[in-house]
Amino acid sequence: MIHTSKQANKLINEKSPYLLQHAYNPVNWYPWDEEAFAISSGDNKPIFLSIGYSTCH
Repeated sequence: MIHTSKQANKLINEKSPYLLQHAYNPVNWYPWDEEAFAISSGDNKPIFLSIGYSTCH
């Protein structure tokens, strides 16, 4: 796995392999939870949603 950022975002504590792949992205990703919605609402910013899954062939 190639890390693109030295500091992990909030996905580092998730169990999903897909989410963990993005834990070191230079994007401050949040899991789908109340904290993400509270921050979005408080800052009056939209939610940017990434949907995917991890698989091997």
